[in-house]
Amino acid sequence: MVFVALAGGAATARAAGPAPVAQLELDRYLGTWYQLAAVPMPFNLNCARDTRAEYTPAADGVVGVHNSCTTWSGGQDRIDGTATVTDPETTAQFHVAFPGVPGQDQPDGPTNYIVTGLDPDYAWAVVTDPSAQSGFVLSRSPALEPAQWDSVRAVIVAAGQDQCRYLVAPTTGGLPDPMPLCRL
Repeated sequence: MVFVALAGGAATARAAGPAPVAQLELDRYLGTWYQLAAVPMPFNLNCARDTRAEYTPAADGVVGVHNSCTTWSGGQDRIDGTATVTDPETTAQFHVAFPGVPGQDQPDGPTNYIVTGLDPDYAWAVVTDPSAQSGFVLSRSPALEPAQWDSVRAVIVAAGQDQCRYLVAPTTGGLPDPMPLCRL
């Protein structure tokens, strides 16, 4: 599942690793995002299609993270968490926490989510972690235009990642089948 962290709150030093975007406007980032591609990770293997993340303001400067998807058996999977900004300079790095998920169950911690690419109109975003092992392509709509995909792939490469590690995430109204992003 997607995990995006947006919030004001306790700040720590900027994490080493992939560079964040120069500035992220948190209010513009709130709302619904569709996951259009991702590096397969244990927490998202249960999702067959229509993975979404909803970011909502919560108490004490924390943002609510509400992820959902359709599973391989046709059911729904959902997880709720919180996110806190860890980089007040760019507001593009976060610590995301999901209660009950080992290694992600503490509300305070180091950066584990970096927005490395962002469309000027906030139509799409590319995110990863400090080690660049995970990655997500998020969009405000279930589909991107070919030129937008070109921009997304350029951001992934600039972040030091292999675009072939990303698999298209099937989305109703978007691409129907999983495939390596480099073949798109």
